[in-house]
Amino acid sequence: MAKFIFVTGGVVSSLGKGITAASVGRLLTAHGFKVNIIKCDPYINVDAGTMAPFQHGEVFVTDDGAETDLDLGYYERFLGIRTNDCNNVTAGKIYQSVISKERKGLYLGQTVQVIPHITDEIKSRFFRVAKTCDILIVEIGGTVGDIESLPFLEAARQMRPDRTHSDSIYIHVTLVPYLSSSDELKTKPTQHSVNKLREIGIDPDIIVARTEKPLAAEIKNKIALFCSVPQEAVIDAPNVRSIYHVPEMLKKQGIDEQIMMLLRLRSKKWDFDEWTDFVRRSENVEKRQSVNIAIAGKYTKLKDSYKSLAEAIYHASIANDTKVNIVFLDASKNESTALKNIHGIIVPGGFGERGIEGKIKIVQFAREKGIPFLGICLGMQCAVIEFARNVLKMKKANSTEFNPKTPHPVVDIMENQKKIDSKGGTMRLGTCVCHLKPKSIVKKIYRKTIIHERHRHRYEFNPSYARQYEENGMTISGFYKKENLPEIVEIKKHPWFIGVQFHPEFKSKPLSPHPLFRAFIAAATQAKEKSNLEKILAEQK
Repeated sequence: MAKFIFVTGGVVSSLGKGITAASVGRLLTAHGFKVNIIKCDPYINVDAGTMAPFQHGEVFVTDDGAETDLDLGYYERFLGIRTNDCNNVTAGKIYQSVISKERKGLYLGQTVQVIPHITDEIKSRFFRVAKTCDILIVEIGGTVGDIESLPFLEAARQMRPDRTHSDSIYIHVTLVPYLSSSDELKTKPTQHSVNKLREIGIDPDIIVARTEKPLAAEIKNKIALFCSVPQEAVIDAPNVRSIYHVPEMLKKQGIDEQIMMLLRLRSKKWDFDEWTDFVRRSENVEKRQSVNIAIAGKYTKLKDSYKSLAEAIYHASIANDTKVNIVFLDASKNESTALKNIHGIIVPGGFGERGIEGKIKIVQFAREKGIPFLGICLGMQCAVIEFARNVLKMKKANSTEFNPKTPHPVVDIMENQKKIDSKGGTMRLGTCVCHLKPKSIVKKIYRKTIIHERHRHRYEFNPSYARQYEENGMTISGFYKKENLPEIVEIKKHPWFIGVQFHPEFKSKPLSPHPLFRAFIAAATQAKEKSNLEKILAEQK
């Protein structure tokens, strides 16, 4: 039977519960345990699909098409697992399920209440996923004291009385703020946070203290004394250079040993060399040559909107032994001057008309100037529109998403989707099979003819225009054969120009970087080297 680890947060949000949970999972995986993770989100939305990136960061899409919290991306990258719809539990899902059962009469006339019906429904989700693993980590979103997270915390509390004491433990991530005026670390917020947790009925077994500076022994002793935990159970978690250093940092303080002791488990093995090697290589990259990669999007005010994309670039940079400087460009503004020292351009996915013309101009700049380009989802569609306007001479070519009356709908929604009203229903979500064209650039990159990638989009490259593109230099090198839809475009007479309808960033992991990003960063590095050589030759003349 699986063991449970519940991760809660206090004082403020965005402390790093997701990174902590993922890092603990990484360590336990290295000990030979099969680990799975659930993220509990207290919002009433059924999923993250209709939430603005400015509010909640990116929407992470799983193989089965679930639109989930971005923390699931951390889980996949750290543990090397594939998550699905069961790994993200929202208050919306829970209430929707309970109300549906009540309407069907499944509660046999009972008064349906938060306790036990809502909490039982939450626990049923825990037990469902627990069947797949030895240890289930449950991250509860929000901050202790928030009204909306109380049902999840109550469900977590009930897990200990329902089972033996060593079957469930609680890790509380909290803040120890630093006051520069007095040069002090203050423990009072942590004390109050733990007291709030105790009011709910949960006594934390381990406290992870997020700080700007390492905790002195006397500070740890104080936290241990007032929060009733052993001193070794107070884990110091200062800011680190990279999130991938966190597992090592926690390991040095023995958090994995404490967890196994509390859960009465014995290590099956210790296999952490690959992760350690990745971290060492990431440190060496800081001393290497650098390239500048522009991400031209429209959610650039919140960097978490492109979290998986930034991580995929980082994984590829380590694989190429190259430091990457990411430059975020707001496509809704005229920032063309910022492209002067750029060695590669990515136009990512998105929805809505704002910033589209800016993206199309940036695509044109990349195509005409020979700058390595990667278009993702909407970025590919912008590349298709730009090519139609400036190469095929269809000056009013557009997507019907932005101009329903365009005379050249090179990007359009499929007929079988036009009658669907629900938001998620009109989208192609999750993993689809893509067949690669022989002798294409992407065939060489992937080294296979059939690939499986994750999608999240409504509009498609209109296949009725495919022949015109092929005849004028843009090759359609990947197809979704089931619907006869173009998936990948490339321009062979260009240093590196590829657009994909899917989201490759969702499948990139630190120990296995995505091949498209590896090839893109390699191309950007070569572009910089060529540019530097041309400058040297020009100076010699």
